[in-house]
Amino acid sequence: MCFWQLHDGDRVESALPEKYFTFATGRGHTTEYVGGEVSPKDEDLKLTYLEELFSVHGKTALVTGGATGIGRMVATGLVKGGARVLMASRKGEACEAVAAELNALDAPGSAVGFAGDVSSPEGLEALVSAVTERTDRLNILVNNAGVTWGEPLDSFPHAAWQKVMNVNVGGLFTLTRDLLPLLDAAASDDDPARVINLGSVMGTQPVAEGAYSYSASKAAVHHLTRILAGEFADRRITVNAFAPGPFQSKMTAFATGTEEQAKKVGRGVPLGRIGSPDDIAAATLYLCGSGGTYVTGLILPLDGGLSAKSSVGLFADAM
Repeated sequence: MCFWQLHDGDRVESALPEKYFTFATGRGHTTEYVGGEVSPKDEDLKLTYLEELFSVHGKTALVTGGATGIGRMVATGLVKGGARVLMASRKGEACEAVAAELNALDAPGSAVGFAGDVSSPEGLEALVSAVTERTDRLNILVNNAGVTWGEPLDSFPHAAWQKVMNVNVGGLFTLTRDLLPLLDAAASDDDPARVINLGSVMGTQPVAEGAYSYSASKAAVHHLTRILAGEFADRRITVNAFAPGPFQSKMTAFATGTEEQAKKVGRGVPLGRIGSPDDIAAATLYLCGSGGTYVTGLILPLDGGLSAKSSVGLFADAM
């Protein structure tokens, strides 16, 4: 039997000590290797500094729209971080398949996939029931489910506003409100429950590129995030949002579907690339671990510097 050590940033395989080796697996629990055997040991947790800050071991999370794109990136990061992740999307079979893939990673967490629809009152009621059947507390809620609609200004239909705002804003609000009993059950002064909403750089910057209702909906998500952060603070629930730039996903496949397309889009990003799954996972673990307990009302730009880039040159033409 062996374990991994870090030496100058590289992983080095090492033999276990003859008697035992103790390592942290999460809040309130350690595991000992004793004579080559693995046995749980209940005692005060002995965490490394990084584990203390970013571990989500033992937490239960719900990720909507978890089968693809950023939702899958979030779910993967949480499973690798030790959480039990409930994944829901309209295509339940897809969520079940992704959950099976995540469970095959030999990661410390686990995943469960099932159908869930946030686009209607009936769908939301069924989703809340499905979650309640699987857990009596929810440490983490990630509102990732969303839709978009792109069309030129002259032909942009009124129906696109109802559909996009209904899912991206209305569904997010109603699901969060209806899951408050489970979030309250998990919340404490030392370890608040966490809500992460999916916004977008398109809700931060005045850009639509034909996705008028989508951009407006994401600006609304950012504003609603701050509102709920203020209202939920007394309940010990933090509410933050991601504002991602370009990532490879089903929604952006038209522009990032191939590596060549992704590189081309990346050239327009100040840091010279599009986002990666690890960028999402790291931000998720930061906000959901103990390192994020004092952060609420944040709109976190995961955009490679796009939100800091200005196309306005006040005196550029005079130089």
